[in-house]
Amino acid sequence: MSTRPLSSPHTAPPRDGRVSNPLTARSIESARRALAARLRSAGLDEAELDARMLLGAVLSLDLTGLISQAARPLTEAEATQLAGYAQRRISGEPVARILGTREFWGLPFRLSEATLVPRPDTETVVERALEMFREQSLSHPPRIADIGTGSGAILLALLHEIPDAFGVGTDLSMTALHTARSNAAALGLADRAAFVACSYASALRGPFDLIVSNPPYIPAGEIPKLSIEVREHDPHLALDGGNDGYDAYRALIPQAAERLVPGGALIVEAGQGQAGDIQALMAAAALSIDRPPKADLSGIPRAVSARKMPS
Repeated sequence: MSTRPLSSPHTAPPRDGRVSNPLTARSIESARRALAARLRSAGLDEAELDARMLLGAVLSLDLTGLISQAARPLTEAEATQLAGYAQRRISGEPVARILGTREFWGLPFRLSEATLVPRPDTETVVERALEMFREQSLSHPPRIADIGTGSGAILLALLHEIPDAFGVGTDLSMTALHTARSNAAALGLADRAAFVACSYASALRGPFDLIVSNPPYIPAGEIPKLSIEVREHDPHLALDGGNDGYDAYRALIPQAAERLVPGGALIVEAGQGQAGDIQALMAAAALSIDRPPKADLSGIPRAVSARKMPS
């Protein structure tokens, strides 16, 4: 993989002999095109989008601002920062890690080294949870638990959609919990969210109307085969599902079943090919499978759900 700096073959050194950043004094539009070409030549699939996001972050401009100020030249400081971002992206670091934020469910989330980058596939869990919640008839404010909350993305998306709900997120990582609390505060949801350090749901008493989770589900032996963006930049604690990928499900599903109200729903994210085995674990915990898994945009059964039936 080439690590040549962003440059033009016609760029001449300055007359005083100093080596300057070749992006300095380029216009915003010229810098965007040069960055996209450099990322594309490095084999990145979304080079145009990545270039726009990185340039927008450096300049604190949205797409409209990038267009309206297209002719403005970059300053030396802006060019230096952009070149640094480019090298990080070319080395395999995801844009979300470089910028420290990611949008999920239309909401901005800060990230940390202890949290996964929220992905569009996981929004399928939120969609299924809302479907099942709306089928419930509750006489009390809804209570939600998010097991392995990470950045808090699933929990806070649900609290955003269910205004009278209260939610609890658990995680083993104190750093992840700090990140989730910060996101709750930034989204104005701190008064309706609590965060607890524990293994899965072990410290929770319940009962809950909804329990959701995006647990670690990658078989340990498969992690070295993942893309560099995942294996080198996502926390292994949030990826490693044990030898077969099901360790987390075997732990959390029985705990969740004990803590659901009758009629309450459990929704978990599944990896490719895992939905059937997860449904079997739910059935073994006396949960009722009342609908097929919900597929993500790629057609992969992603959100697996079940209800706790009245005894």
